[in-house]
Formats: sequence, C-alpha cells, structure tokens
Amino acid sequence: MTDPVRARYRKIVFLTWFLTLDLIMFGAFVRLTDSGLGCPDWPGCYGNVTPIGALQSIRQAVQVMPDGPVTLPKAWIEMVHRYVGSLLGLLIIAIVWMAWRHRARFGRSPALACVALVAVCLQGAFGAWTVTHQLMPAVVTGHLLGGMILLALMTWLAARERKHAPVQAGAAGYMPWLVLGLALLFVQIALGGWVSTNYAALACLDFPTCDGHWLPPMDTVNGFSLLRGLGEMPNGDMISQQALTAIHWVHRNVAIIVFAYMGTLAWRLRAFAGLRGPATLVLVFLLAQLATGLTTIFFQWPLLVAVLHNGGAAALVLVTVTLMVRVAGATRLSVQSA
Repeated sequence: MTDPVRARYRKIVFLTWFLTLDLIMFGAFVRLTDSGLGCPDWPGCYGNVTPIGALQSIRQAVQVMPDGPVTLPKAWIEMVHRYVGSLLGLLIIAIVWMAWRHRARFGRSPALACVALVAVCLQGAFGAWTVTHQLMPAVVTGHLLGGMILLALMTWLAARERKHAPVQAGAAGYMPWLVLGLALLFVQIALGGWVSTNYAALACLDFPTCDGHWLPPMDTVNGFSLLRGLGEMPNGDMISQQALTAIHWVHRNVAIIVFAYMGTLAWRLRAFAGLRGPATLVLVFLLAQLATGLTTIFFQWPLLVAVLHNGGAAALVLVTVTLMVRVAGATRLSVQSA
C-alpha cells in the first residue's frame, strides 16, 4: 500500500523541482528583456506589492527616460519573477518540514532538504542585490549560478524519489567523472552568464573564427574583472570591444571542451542499463546547445533562442545530476555486495 504521507511529499518535491526549472527559464527572460530594474527597489515595486499601486511612479520614470529600464511591462515581468521565487521558497520550507518531521518514516536524512533551503534563501539575497547593485555583472552571474545550484539540489531530491531500472555495479567507477563533468558545466554556465550580463553575445558575429581571427585582439583583464558596474571597466570607462570579445571568445572555446568531455562520457554511460535514457538526453541537449548557440550568433540574439539556450544549460545540469543519483545507487549496491 502506498504511504499517503510519502506520496504527498513526493508531489511537493516534484512540483518544486518543476517550478525551479521554470523560474530559471523565466529568470533568463527577465534578464534578456532588460526587466531586472523594472521595479528599482526590493522587495516591492516603489514600495507597493504590485505594479498597479506603483503606476504613478512608473509613469514618471517613463517620462524621464522613455527607453529606460522602468516600464509597466518590465515591472510586471520583474514582479512575477519575484512572486514565483517567493512561492518556491515556501514550498522548500514545506519540504524541509516534512523531511525533518518524517525522517524516520522516510528512512532518509533531511540534510539535503535543509541545504536546499539555505540555497533558496541565498537566491533571495542575490535577487535583492541584483536590484540594489544595479545589475552588477558579478551579482547577476552569481544569481544565475545560485539558481542552477538550487536546480541541482532539487533534481537530487526528486531523482531519488523516482523508481528506475537497476544500474549495473560497473557504473560506480564513473562517479568521479560525472562530478568533474558537473563542475565543467558550472564553469561554462558561469561563463555563459558572464556573456549575457555583459551583453557580449554579439561580440563575435562569425564562426568558427571571431571577426575573421582564430585569436582576435582581446582584453581579458578588463573583460573578466569582477568588481565593476554594468557596461563599465574597473576605472569607470565604458567597457571596450576587446573586453567583450574576450568574454565571448572564452565562453565559446570552453564550450568545445565541455561538449567533447560530456559527449564522450554520455556515450560511454549509454552502455549501462538504467543510465541509457539520461545519458542519451545529455547527447541530445549538447546538440541542442550547439544549435541554439550558433543560432544566437547568426541571427543576432533572438529572444526565444537565447532563453532556450539558457534552458538547455539547465537541462544538462538536470540530467547530469540524475545520472549521478543513479550511479550513487549503483555504488551503494557495489559496497553492499562486497
């Protein structure tokens, strides 16, 4: 007989996991539509719960800067993102409460759920800092990475609640390679976030060369300086084209390393029963990332493709963590049989 408490817990976990993935996609939409300062204070909108109460302030901002960061549509986009983020936090609190209260019944430590709660609290802080620091690239990139970390944690919580085909014990040796693969993914996601937050996606408009050069003139020092404002170099001057080129070029070339490594690893993991499905998805998502990345260059950053590119990165994190959960199960079986 199905345990009703366990069934309820699983439903909340899967709902929260799904909402986390959606929020990452919507966060990309917020960033790419320049809506991050649609409400230039936090947590409300000009001190109001919704943009409706802030209409007068929004209209005044639009009169001063018609093409500025504050408009009514952008305010709604930003506030919806905050509303969904708040709901996500409440759901994770519910997960922690259930995991702690029923830890003996579930036969699992609530530690992972508690870590997810810490992660979502940090995400809330980064969300506030994104506004108060005026879209500072380092803060916005940190916010993106925090969302991906939270997705990884929620995927781990959800994946261990889902039944799957037994995994051969021989797959246990691949855990270190999966950990390295996940680390490479996060490095590449950080670089991609740096490209997006610095608006460097169109710094190179050809492929595989960049402005006709395999090694174009670049300013990596200023391009990867963390303590600077949006569109600026550390000395306060406008960011140079060579700095933007460095940001784009590094992201593009690290992508080749990640593609080769993750592709080879996924191909090898397809040989194991219980891993074939997620390993195949890794290959599919790698190809999709290649397609959306190239489309972004050749069609000059269409919004839908850019959001899908961000979603593809999230999907790669998701399936890689799923593989790790299943290989971890194979590792436990290998230890028990020994």
